[in-house]
Formats: sequence, C-alpha cells, structure tokens
Amino acid sequence: MEYRIIKSPSKGALDIILRRKSSALEINVENCDAVGLVQGRLIDMVCAADIAEKAAGVVVADIRGQCPQHLIMIAVFGDTAAVETAIQEIKYKLNDEKVKPYARSQSN
Repeated sequence: MEYRIIKSPSKGALDIILRRKSSALEINVENCDAVGLVQGRLIDMVCAADIAEKAAGVVVADIRGQCPQHLIMIAVFGDTAAVETAIQEIKYKLNDEKVKPYARSQSN
C-alpha cells in the first residue's frame, strides 16, 4: 500500500480528487484541512476505510482510477490531526494483521 497526506490541499488538488470521487457521498471540502490518500488492493481499501472512520472523525471516499494492476484509492477527508490519526491507524492495523500469521508460525 502507498500512503500520502496533503495538508492544506490546494483548490486544484481538491478539484482533481472530487472529480474522480466515485461514491455518492457528499463531502464539504471547506471543513477539510487535510486529505489522506491510500492506494492498494480492494480488500485492503475496504478495511482501511472502516479503520479510518472508526479511528477518527474523518469521511472516506472511493477515488476512481485507471490502474492495470487493479489497485484502487481512497481519500480520507478531515482536519489534519484526524487524517494523520486515521492514516497511522490504517498503517498499524493492516501491517499488524499481515505480520501476525508469520509471527505465530515462527513461534511454534
């Protein structure tokens, strides 16, 4: 997975993201101090969206793209602290889940 946070996104950056937003979810960008972008496999992005919304007061939207590797992207909208918290929680929980089975097999 790849992660990026845009703090104080420019109008142009927000326009690009909002034009590519595929969900019907209405997002008030005036209240968004930051946008977190996460790209990865569909299964990971669904879990990442769930983790982000549970971790902090953010809104998550699916972003359309044209990727031959079948990767998708989500955008995490909110204030800077909430977006940073959400992205850190995604990194921690999704990487932790991938490590646990390996760690268990090594300890047996």
